[in-house]
Amino acid sequence: MEVKAEKINPYDNNRAKTEQVKEMFDSIAPAYDFMNRAMTFGIDKCWRAKAVKMIKAYSPKTILDVATGTGDLAIKLARSLKPRKITGIDLSEGMIEIGRKKVEEANLSHIIDFLAGDCLNLPFDENQFDCITVAYGVRNFEHLDQGYREMHRVLQPSGVLCVIELSTPTSRIIRPLYNLYTHYIIPFVGRLISKDVRAYNYLPESIAAVPQGNDMLHLMREAGFNNCQFKSLTFGSCTIYLAKK
Repeated sequence: MEVKAEKINPYDNNRAKTEQVKEMFDSIAPAYDFMNRAMTFGIDKCWRAKAVKMIKAYSPKTILDVATGTGDLAIKLARSLKPRKITGIDLSEGMIEIGRKKVEEANLSHIIDFLAGDCLNLPFDENQFDCITVAYGVRNFEHLDQGYREMHRVLQPSGVLCVIELSTPTSRIIRPLYNLYTHYIIPFVGRLISKDVRAYNYLPESIAAVPQGNDMLHLMREAGFNNCQFKSLTFGSCTIYLAKK
């Protein structure tokens, strides 16, 4: 299955996407949390809360948060689910450094650890975690199928995968408004706040190109996952995917 998002790069077509994604998130790290709240009007917190509620039924004790960013989901998981250990991994040291400060301020350093690493080549043994989460990250994978295979590898048998990803509304009423907002307003504000001219143009391009709905479930099944399902939120602008190993 061709994945168009793999061909959408933050800056150019002359370098590997993984390298460019790392560069981009290092660049926008100081503005990332503010832009997340501003872009979604704070609804991103509700989306994470919904995902955590869905995961709670599985009572995970060891969690891997892939593309952890500044740690918002990891912190929410720690507070809500009280797991034994959460490991967050991300390409960007700049994002992780902010995450570490937030975890320390939240007094959660005994539960949450961060490390820099490639999500397509996870530095963990097989069958190590009983839950894996990814929030707004899979569209940035250079090879999405490889990312899913790696997550399947390190997930314990009967473990659960939860992916939160931005998606494109299908409503004929909502979609024009969504396109105006994501293609014009967000890039304009992003350039003002983050000073990265390209990063917030990449955002809507990558959302439009990432597999959505049943296409995403197909990739999960191809990687070995089963019981795959999805739930659309907020007029289809966000989708939560669940799968089991």
